[in-house]
Amino acid sequence: MNIASLIDHTLLKPEATPEQIVQLCTEAREYGFASVCVNPVYVKLAWDLLKGSPVKVCSVVGFPLGATTPEVKAFEARQAIRDGASEIDMVIHIGALKAGDDDLVEADIAAVVDVSHAAGALCKVILETCYLTDDEKIRGCILAKRAGADFVKTSTGFGPRGATVEDVALMRRTVGPDMGVKAAGGIRTLEALQQMVAAGANRIGASASVKIMQEAQSVQG
Repeated sequence: MNIASLIDHTLLKPEATPEQIVQLCTEAREYGFASVCVNPVYVKLAWDLLKGSPVKVCSVVGFPLGATTPEVKAFEARQAIRDGASEIDMVIHIGALKAGDDDLVEADIAAVVDVSHAAGALCKVILETCYLTDDEKIRGCILAKRAGADFVKTSTGFGPRGATVEDVALMRRTVGPDMGVKAAGGIRTLEALQQMVAAGANRIGASASVKIMQEAQSVQG
């Protein structure tokens, strides 16, 4: 397993500084992570730092609450892509999903999917599973798939709980083999990563990526 190629090396803390983004991108180049995941204000910097490398720039939309309008999310995605992002992780309208307004949830997702795909970017849909029942998680996955998203994702990392093996397995069963599942939030060890992959995740969001890689390298000897 090429562990590095599964990882979105993530720094989304509100207090993150440009110097920390430089370090994030340096580490991503060194280890060959799939992407760096940064807030929109740092997309341009990350893109400049990673130019010429295979590491992608991922940014977040409607983050971390999901409580902005579809039009604002679409604008945010368009700006991030213009600045250099080729992957977009958007947060759904959680309240609409819980209220049973599936049409609004699907339209919300589709607004960002359409902008992303028009520019050749991937769109991952964050369900924030810690707030959802299993039925709501299933509906969220189905709506994301119907809207044409590339991945469903467990968590922002800002909720009271991150990814669980059970949620990843449920999401994989729901979307089937052809859609991506990203596990994020609280994945800090090689063992946790391996458990998520075994449950069906094919992308991992982690801020402890370097620690995970060092652990993997020591295991390999």
